[in-house]
Amino acid sequence: MRKIKFIAQKELYHILRDFRSLIIIFVMPVMMTFLYGYAINMDIEHIPLTIVDRDHTPESRALVERFYRSNYFYRPSHEIHLDDPEEMLRATRAAGILVIRPGFARALETHEEYTIGLIIDGSETSQAAAVQAYANALVNQYLRDRLPPGSTMPGVTISQQVLYNPDLQSSHFFVPGIVAIILLMISALLTSITIAREKEMGTMEQLLTAPVSPTQILVGKLIPYIIIAFLDGLLVLAFAKLLFGVPFVGSFVLLLAFELIYVTTALSIGILISTLVPTQQLAMQFALLATMLPTIMLSGFIFAVKNFPIPLQILSRIVPATYFLKMIRGIMLKGSGFTVLAPQAGFLLLLMVLFLVLAVKRFKTRIG
Repeated sequence: MRKIKFIAQKELYHILRDFRSLIIIFVMPVMMTFLYGYAINMDIEHIPLTIVDRDHTPESRALVERFYRSNYFYRPSHEIHLDDPEEMLRATRAAGILVIRPGFARALETHEEYTIGLIIDGSETSQAAAVQAYANALVNQYLRDRLPPGSTMPGVTISQQVLYNPDLQSSHFFVPGIVAIILLMISALLTSITIAREKEMGTMEQLLTAPVSPTQILVGKLIPYIIIAFLDGLLVLAFAKLLFGVPFVGSFVLLLAFELIYVTTALSIGILISTLVPTQQLAMQFALLATMLPTIMLSGFIFAVKNFPIPLQILSRIVPATYFLKMIRGIMLKGSGFTVLAPQAGFLLLLMVLFLVLAVKRFKTRIG
């Protein structure tokens, strides 16, 4: 028993002196609780909804006020273009457009038939279903609150039109997201082992004695992986189209251009990881942890980013898939063009440059 006690004490001292073990014991549970507790939120609230009031009466303004005072909807910051109202949906600036035509106030008085138009972005299935349910509930509650006891309900109904995914098929929402996850994970994994492999095989010194600069070494290592990852992306897109029937209504060339930026960003992350760790095994584990978990939890793949607390929303800004998800869903499902997706492309380009510069700087530091 005494020998076992000594072994247990020795193991305890070893754990307390090992920084990595302490992180696993104390930091990881806190981080996972924080991440899962806040990110996994099935409540869909604060949905951007544009309301076009063409009745211009106190009754219609009261209905608009009812929508925006609820926790379900808020007014988007961008004004709608009446000549192209769907632009709000293509740019993901609104999840729906509610149109109150002239005659709303008169219909409340005369009980004649009247329909309120509701156009919904169906590319995000759960959000689209929530818009339908909340809009109907708010209109019915508004009508009930105006009626004296014993009166019949006016014939006001909502006429709904779902765009981009009329049947609200969940595969149309998830499959483009899976493409983004697979591309990021495979690209980061491919390059995460490239520097670590040279270090493990003892060939790094030979490489460094060659008449090339560290930047040329990294760019030379990236180019084959960019081609491979690019072909991987085409393969995954083909399977998404053939197996799941996901529509593709936008520009294929534009998607390829954005995919090139996305893949290069992911490869840069892999190179950066490769310069940080000594072995291939550790590099692969680190790459999986650093790409898969944030991409699934924080990019908007499953849960809406706008429902996260502010710290997690800020953290999601450095997850490349956050931007690529909007691009691939916008191009495949909505036919969004470059003008609409330029902000996401700009942010992704910035991330690509950032990770590439960090990887080069870290590689030079290691050499120094």
